[in-house]
Amino acid sequence: MYNLSAAPVDIRWHSGVPIYASEAFLKSEGGRFGWIGGTNEQGELRCVLPYSIIQKPGLRMVRFRTATIPWTEAFELEEEKSFLGSVVEYFRSSGADMIIPSGNTAIFRTFPDGAAAAPYGTFINNLEQPEETLKSEVRKTFRQNIRKAAAAGVQIKSGMQYLDTSYELVAATLKRSGVGFKTHSEFTRRVHGLGEHVRIFVAEHDGIVQGCMLSPFSNHTAYNCYAGSRPEPVLGAMHLLHWEAMREFRAMGVKRFDFQGVRISPEKGSKQEGIMNYKRGFGGNFVQGYLWKYPLRPLKSIAYAVAVRIMMAGDIVDQEQHKLVRPLPCGEVAVG
Repeated sequence: MYNLSAAPVDIRWHSGVPIYASEAFLKSEGGRFGWIGGTNEQGELRCVLPYSIIQKPGLRMVRFRTATIPWTEAFELEEEKSFLGSVVEYFRSSGADMIIPSGNTAIFRTFPDGAAAAPYGTFINNLEQPEETLKSEVRKTFRQNIRKAAAAGVQIKSGMQYLDTSYELVAATLKRSGVGFKTHSEFTRRVHGLGEHVRIFVAEHDGIVQGCMLSPFSNHTAYNCYAGSRPEPVLGAMHLLHWEAMREFRAMGVKRFDFQGVRISPEKGSKQEGIMNYKRGFGGNFVQGYLWKYPLRPLKSIAYAVAVRIMMAGDIVDQEQHKLVRPLPCGEVAVG
């Protein structure tokens, strides 16, 4: 009943589907891309999964750009697990070497047998509710900071003219955390590739940009994709920026705002805990799922994993998979 077969299907993106599934976004990544569809025994398309192929010398890696997208109502968890198992076999037979973690754009409900997986989550705000309800869910201290920033003269602006400034702020913010970032040309290609489906917001005070956010969107969801700030921005500037962005997307008819990724049970006092607390403060629903990877060619996968551990202490799955404990039915796992 739940057996699904995976095979390539045409890209049929529309604005009711995540922007990360669009041809424009997938093309902006460079390399080959497409959708894999899951079909049941009656020939009904039940789900799709967008992917990109990343080519490195001697390596061919698959990365999924969203989680599995249901293409019909009542898409069961057992179906998804069957589909992901078939996806693994499809890419193995197509000559791929490994499936690598998808990052915070793709948090899955489950994962295939044999995968290395780690729990991961995100906070999602419902933009279809009244603005006053949305605002009431924001933490009280955040609402106070929003008012203080507005009173201090912080202005929220948007437009492609802030692309270079935003790149510099995001790159500098990540550098302070010891994380590298895309080149300017890669960043620019991705932004321009999204066309009308991306907004760049900045918080400005006395002519100086305090912080920024780049947000790809469709009617389905807007995403907190990249954000950055000065080392000591004006109090409340980023709170005001995120709040005004949510208000703008709500007015445009976008259904959800996704803060895009938090680690589960981060260490007390850590930067990751601070990130979780900040995103939680806007009152969205906490959604938990999994990131996963799969070694399709064991020898190449091992060599790649060793290199990643040497360069950056492992990928996100390596760093977080110890948080998976008791097995549950259908490949789901309880989190300790």
